[in-house]
Amino acid sequence: MAPLGSALPACLLGLLLLVCRGDFGRSSELAFVVEPSDDIVVQEQPLILYCQVEGIQPITITWRKNGVMIVDSENAFMLANGSLYVSRFQRVRGDGSSDEGEYDCMAQNHYGLLVSRKAKIQAATMSDFHIHPQNAVVEEGGVARFQCQIHGLPEPVILWHKNSMPVNTDNERYTLLPKGVLQITGLRAEDSGIFHCVATNIANVKFSREARLTVSGSHSTVYKDPMILVGPENLTLTVHQTAVLECIATGNPRPIVSWSRLDGRPIGVEGIQVLGTGNLMISDLTVQHSGIYVCAANKPGTRVRRTAQGSLVVQAPAEFVQHPQSISRPVGTTAIFTCVAQGEPPPQITWLRNGQILETSDHIKLKNNNSTLSIYGINQADEAIYQCLAENSAGSTQASARLTVLWADGLPSPPQGVRAETVSATTIQVSWEKPLQNTKEIIGYVLHIRKAADPVEMEYQEAVSKSTFQQLVTDLEPSTSYSFYIKAYTSRGASKASEVTVVSTLGEVPAMPSLFIKVINSTTVQATWEPSIKLGQHEGFKLYYRKVHLSQYTGPVLLASNITAYNITHLDASVVYEVKLLAYNQHGDGNSTVRFVSLRETVERTVLNPPCDCMKDEQNNKTSTTGIIIGIHIGITCIIFCILFLMFGYRGRLLMCKNVQEQLSTPQIPRSQRSATGLVLNGATRRDRDDRDLNGKQLDMNELERLFPASPSQEQQEKGITSAHSLSAPHDETQISTLPLDEFSIIEEQPDPLPKNPHASSPAAPAPNHGSANEG
Repeated sequence: MAPLGSALPACLLGLLLLVCRGDFGRSSELAFVVEPSDDIVVQEQPLILYCQVEGIQPITITWRKNGVMIVDSENAFMLANGSLYVSRFQRVRGDGSSDEGEYDCMAQNHYGLLVSRKAKIQAATMSDFHIHPQNAVVEEGGVARFQCQIHGLPEPVILWHKNSMPVNTDNERYTLLPKGVLQITGLRAEDSGIFHCVATNIANVKFSREARLTVSGSHSTVYKDPMILVGPENLTLTVHQTAVLECIATGNPRPIVSWSRLDGRPIGVEGIQVLGTGNLMISDLTVQHSGIYVCAANKPGTRVRRTAQGSLVVQAPAEFVQHPQSISRPVGTTAIFTCVAQGEPPPQITWLRNGQILETSDHIKLKNNNSTLSIYGINQADEAIYQCLAENSAGSTQASARLTVLWADGLPSPPQGVRAETVSATTIQVSWEKPLQNTKEIIGYVLHIRKAADPVEMEYQEAVSKSTFQQLVTDLEPSTSYSFYIKAYTSRGASKASEVTVVSTLGEVPAMPSLFIKVINSTTVQATWEPSIKLGQHEGFKLYYRKVHLSQYTGPVLLASNITAYNITHLDASVVYEVKLLAYNQHGDGNSTVRFVSLRETVERTVLNPPCDCMKDEQNNKTSTTGIIIGIHIGITCIIFCILFLMFGYRGRLLMCKNVQEQLSTPQIPRSQRSATGLVLNGATRRDRDDRDLNGKQLDMNELERLFPASPSQEQQEKGITSAHSLSAPHDETQISTLPLDEFSIIEEQPDPLPKNPHASSPAAPAPNHGSANEG
């Protein structure tokens, strides 16, 4: 896509703002000084709802109830100061109507209309008691509890009487809770009597039925587990109100009552008070006080406890964190209002335009949960007062801002004859004619471009000089519809927008695919290619092939877009073939990729290099590999054998092998005569060894089996796998063979007390070459 905007329109708009900029003070704005508030009214009494407005006169004030205009009558009419007066407020009138409802006032002047917050008006009432106190018999030292409940507006105040006299609230053992509960702890005989409650509000005064309290017996010393008689109930209140969470427990000894939050957060100390022996009172509630509270009754000195819990929900009416600000904008620009509100539960935001609910459209958009109002391409019809209403179950509030559309006389009329013509899949040419009026001050044109399916805020602009009446728009997307309109700019502002024209770019055929040819055999080749996003939108591939000396292709072979290979068979090995591949879509065929291939070299290679006798070669390779593995195993075994000899302190040297050539040329000698022949250990024949030391110890066969876990197989011995070693003596080349374990005899040499030959080697010295057998 083309870059968003350009330097020229930015300069034009900046110049406009400098020339036409104006800031209207708050004193000239239409705004409420006093708005109507919620109220509870006594029936047959007068009601006054206040509404005071400031702004540029003349200002007209009207009132609505439940969205319906109030017409002045004998019962309800507007005072000179704009307030509404209701002479005799009635919950239900003779015609079935009611004075209860939601009231708001509307103020209007030349610049727009403003609506106040909604005031909820209710009639004061009081119902009958739906819970009366009950008779109770409690032992001395125990706990007594009486309760009465009644509904009313406003909330009734409940007081308790004992024997027709107000209860003495100075007595610490008597606790009165706001919801109509009386608690008496540490009962005594003088607490016996007749109790009833009295409910009072502006609507009425009512008395409950009487209940008798009897205190029996003396204080019991029998142990009783702690027990919670009444735990906290779930409460929903508003900020700044007072919450009382009841918790009364019994037991012997008397349990200790404590409070905590289920989420582990501290309850705090500010505004916290304990009423009686365990009731929790929280004054001046905030949203942070919301949570689940747990009351625990603990037996002193033990971990025995009982718990009960209740939830507290604190609501907060909507209030603004950021108010919308009044703004002035030239015609054709964008106006943005921001309105951020908070509350509990989170408030719902609604926008009004001159008192009516704002309807969104192509050029009016709401974002961020209605917190941001954007008006694109403003015109004189958009000039109005815009209000942000924030409402939740705890209350409502409103804020307003005015949009002033700057317009100068003598501006050019809209450009004429806007046309758009498709040039290619990525290019459109837009042309127009100059405006019919006020063309002398034109300093340039701005072309507004956007995809027809995109929202208005995705629009971008390109600036054009005043002498140019066409623009080539490039870098567009194929097969896409675009909308265009033109504005003429002067130093004092912009003209109105021209008519909008919509045109689509051409479709684009796919690009050339990559193609590779692989010869499979003398009659088959394989064509492969790679799918790529660079191809663009494509429905599939077409494959052609032919002999180069022929003019006609075989094909097309139609292949799906997910296919990446195809085998061409039954070819003639004596000729050269041409293979062609292209991608296609609904707009046509793309350019093709061509490759040439010959199968003749494959045939010649087959004749010059006939197939090998694979079975024979495999057998030979197998035999060679087996010999190598056996040789490696023998070498490793020898190394391990030498290391073990060094660890155990053996100083003898081992000659493990006979000369293979000697074995093959010499007849086998009986075992009884082998001591006279060729094996030499440390320079002495076997017979000399026997004569020198009759006490020489032979290594036990079990030790050999332990050192050599498995003797070489007979098959390995027969193969005679040898390792040739180049010795220092040029006249001798020795081949090493493996021998059966019964061919080995090992002795341990004893050191001579006094060596007779100074040139003889030390018994402890290692043999110069452990891998060879020397003839004596």
